[in-house]
Amino acid sequence: MSSRSRSARSSSSSTSSRQRITDEQINDLLSKLQAVLPAEQHRVHLPTTDRRVSAAKVLQETCNYIRSLQRQVDDLSERLAELLDNGDVNSAQAAIIRSLLN
Repeated sequence: MSSRSRSARSSSSSTSSRQRITDEQINDLLSKLQAVLPAEQHRVHLPTTDRRVSAAKVLQETCNYIRSLQRQVDDLSERLAELLDNGDVNSAQAAIIRSLLN
């Protein structure tokens, strides 16, 4: 039996053994995801009469928020590196910061 046949067979058996996710579960997960977004990320553009947001909108807003967080992390990392390089932090503080980063 070829490895391709075994791979296809194991893939189909794992798919059939997994439970299918229901629409209710998806809606619950989207609600939880939306709840962790900052209010300004998902409530600013919603009319007061329509509080439901499409799954695509929630996912798009989540991606935008994650990108924003990544930019903040990058900026803070650069600032921290500059502080450590310029000697603006005493050696004890620098040692603590380095240990936290490792």
